[in-house]
Amino acid sequence: MFTGIVQGTATVQLASQVGRNKRLEIVFPAGVMLGQQLGASVAINGVCLTVAEIGHDILTFDVIDTTLALTNIGLLQAGDTVNFERAARMGDEIGGHVMSGHIMTSVCVTRIEKIEESVHIRFTTDRQYDVDARRYLFDKGYVGLNGASLTISNIGNDWLEVSLIPETLRLTTFGMLSVGDRVNLEIDSHTQATVDTVERVLKEKGIVLP
Repeated sequence: MFTGIVQGTATVQLASQVGRNKRLEIVFPAGVMLGQQLGASVAINGVCLTVAEIGHDILTFDVIDTTLALTNIGLLQAGDTVNFERAARMGDEIGGHVMSGHIMTSVCVTRIEKIEESVHIRFTTDRQYDVDARRYLFDKGYVGLNGASLTISNIGNDWLEVSLIPETLRLTTFGMLSVGDRVNLEIDSHTQATVDTVERVLKEKGIVLP
């Protein structure tokens, strides 16, 4: 389980193809992975990955082909920067929203607008996104983007926008994004459960949503 509160950024040291899968070696800031264990979970750009090897501040992960196809992990190369979050522990403060690290789809950056100290980023969706995720997204609702739990500031038929404060830009890779980049999208479990329940109740009453 994760909270969607990104703890910082890390650097891909090695991204090698292993058959249809991929092996990543990622260098983390000094000391942040102290006490980490083999088999533990770490969110990389919001994707829940399992620690396969540990070497000081370097962790190695093996990523299967289905994850590579669905997320932007398949695009990572040596030198790239990623968001990371260690798995939440029982008793930790949940400052964001409960996230599983199971990405639903990825979306494309189509506009970046800077207004004073804030940054507004627009993401355009595709058909897969429309089928799987669209019904869970609404204005001022929550969304997980590259592992960060964010509030949707605006939304259209085939796009959504988020507004980022300087602290979020400092701690994450959002300030490094360019138009055309792909970002992982996850819907938090609470939102999914709420929407599914409302839709089921309305269906039982014979009310069909547009």
